[in-house]
Amino acid sequence: MDEESRQLASAVIDAVRRMAVHYGLWFANSVSRFGIDDALAMEKEAGDLASSIVINRLCATLGTATEDGLPTPLAGMDAMQLQALLSALAVNWLALDGVWFQAVEKREGMAAAKDVNDACWAHFAPLEAARIKALNGLPDAGGLAVLAATFAHRLYGAINEQRVFFEADGSLVLEMTKCRVQAARQRKGLADYPCKSGGVVEYSSFAHAIDPRIRCECIACPPDAHPAEWFCAWRFTLEGAA
Repeated sequence: MDEESRQLASAVIDAVRRMAVHYGLWFANSVSRFGIDDALAMEKEAGDLASSIVINRLCATLGTATEDGLPTPLAGMDAMQLQALLSALAVNWLALDGVWFQAVEKREGMAAAKDVNDACWAHFAPLEAARIKALNGLPDAGGLAVLAATFAHRLYGAINEQRVFFEADGSLVLEMTKCRVQAARQRKGLADYPCKSGGVVEYSSFAHAIDPRIRCECIACPPDAHPAEWFCAWRFTLEGAA
């Protein structure tokens, strides 16, 4: 590759980076100005249109056709290939979360990084819930049964292992039996990362976006002590349920 082509290829990658940041800024600032519910409605309208625009323009530029609204290379993959691609994207998502945390921690300290992390989850968890409902045609007030069905569709669901079950009283419990972040720390001989504050924000706001009647209780999450069988566990109940 000659130097001009190398620079253009680098510019293509950087354009994707700038697009991602700019799109995220629109969402974050819409949340700040209009609230999370209105911002989610705006994101659905903008995101549905943006996805179509991006796919059609890139396919036309690269000489690739579309099939049912998908680029033909993607439409031609089998389920195993698509699952591997989804898992790779989920791991990249987690890596992006990690590098941002480290960058903030390096400059401003652990407390500031945790504050930013918690604020991000307050916006991202409802967005992820909304996208999962839209992609799977789930109702807005489906209760605990719908919540139980969503966990496997989260990005975490592609890279972590979880156990989801109903208790005798009808409450729903999620146990994170394998956590990629905590397992990596264990391999390095490090203590669990104290993720409870972020988890409370994440699971509460995710469940509320699935159904506003759902309440979330933390059973245990680092720095809490927990059994070897799971890293964190959460209980969900439906407000007003007998």
